Amino acid sequence: MSQIRVHADSPRREIEKLIMEGDLETLLCKAAELHGHFCPYLAYGVLAGYIAMKELGIKNTGMEEIIAIVETNNCFSDGVQIVTGCTFGNNALIFKDLGKTAVTVARRDGRAVRISLNPDFEESRVDKYPEAYELWNKIVVRREDATVEERRKLMQLFAEMAFEELKQPAEKMFRIKHIKIKVPEYSPIFSSLICSICGEKVMEPKARVKDGKPICLECAGGEYYLMDGRGISVEKADRTVD
Repeated sequence: MSQIRVHADSPRREIEKLIMEGDLETLLCKAAELHGHFCPYLAYGVLAGYIAMKELGIKNTGMEEIIAIVETNNCFSDGVQIVTGCTFGNNALIFKDLGKTAVTVARRDGRAVRISLNPDFEESRVDKYPEAYELWNKIVVRREDATVEERRKLMQLFAEMAFEELKQPAEKMFRIKHIKIKVPEYSPIFSSLICSICGEKVMEPKARVKDGKPICLECAGGEYYLMDGRGISVEKADRTVD
């Protein structure tokens, strides 16, 4: 720890500096560190987050002074998270399961910017990058066998696309609206209980009671919400109580 210079009051200072300077390429590189690869939708998320932060004129300390409502769980959302600093972990990222490549970023006073990907622009990308989309459909959409070279080529083309897309006019790429929304209250802090079956801690509102003792949803065989690549679904716990 002594060899690391820690900025406890502003760990996002580098990202905030990049936003101030309009350095979209480095912001995209930061987003790729989280996302794992470069792709155009990651770039769209970076650009949308950048526009929102500039329009609202705010910095984020991760204390819910700003929230982001994403409407998709695709690559776009990772770009938004990096640039805005709104994440599931700091309770400032809200997932609205609409399946739209869009985000609303809001200040605590309700002033907000909603940014959605323009469908006409989105459709035009297929003609602009035919080789990339041909490989995408083969490898990702249809899950067909592909050579190592084809997979490498897709990643290379997507990286090139991502940086190229950052140069596109925002007014052509997005639909941008200034709106007013009702911002959710600050996240409550819940107590934890110990499940009397498995012995693990569980957030109190998620616990159930059996024979007067708390048990977790898994041990109760209860239903819970699951978010995966399909969006949000209701699942039933596998572990049940005899």
